[in-house]
Amino acid sequence: MSAVNTAKSPVIQVEVKPKQEPRFLSLFEFKKSINRPLQVALAVSAWMVFLLGWHFLAAASFTPEALFPGPAQVGAALINLFANQGFGVDVLMSVKRILISFAIALSIALPLGMVMGTFPVAEGFLNPLVSPFRYLPAPSFVPLLLMWLGTGDGQKIALLVLGVVWFLVTLFMDNTKAVRTEIVECSRTLGAKRGNVVWRVILPSALPSYLDTARQMLAVSWTYLVIAEIVAATDGIGAMMMRAKRFVRVEDILAGILVIGLLGLLFDLLFRLIHRLCFRYLY
Repeated sequence: MSAVNTAKSPVIQVEVKPKQEPRFLSLFEFKKSINRPLQVALAVSAWMVFLLGWHFLAAASFTPEALFPGPAQVGAALINLFANQGFGVDVLMSVKRILISFAIALSIALPLGMVMGTFPVAEGFLNPLVSPFRYLPAPSFVPLLLMWLGTGDGQKIALLVLGVVWFLVTLFMDNTKAVRTEIVECSRTLGAKRGNVVWRVILPSALPSYLDTARQMLAVSWTYLVIAEIVAATDGIGAMMMRAKRFVRVEDILAGILVIGLLGLLFDLLFRLIHRLCFRYLY
């Protein structure tokens, strides 16, 4: 019999180096957080690109300058509105209508959303009524609101409420449903009554989500502002824009749009700050 060679052959290890990507591609990693200075730099860069694109598009003469003014003309018009035309009063009136209407919408939507998200029987009864109203455009109620409430602030505030309240109810219901069932069951096992479970378990657990939902829906409320103020209005940002339309002052209209956007951004930042201060444990 021939001898069997049991000696192991040498193993050759080859080190495979990962392919080096360009450094800038490391910024596009999936779900990778970026630091605060980079966030600020990206935000400033985005606004610079937007303003430069607006400037060159206005200077390209695709449309008459009177119909598409550049950022410099809009900035000058904005200064003139505040300095000489009392635009500050219009802005304050618009902010007042937004705050009042959104407070009313929250006072209606939050209890309904909590009840529907907590008790399936309430959802089964109310959701078939609430859901269809989400698909009705709020401006379609303008003729009815004018007949019922007249041309005063009541009609404008009611329109702003109708624009967001149905969405708030559904979103608050979803926020309530997202509370972990184990927490509710644990509290019931420890002897908590239904009222205590709602106020001391479900509400504190869902409150961060409620605030975040309110922040997002406030942006929708701003989108209805001009519609609410163009009908028989004597003050407000929308009323100013309608006056500017009569005299073909496009720069004033764009200035009004810019102010609405800036106000919406300020309120969004305020909500974020409140969220961070009230729920530090989430950060």
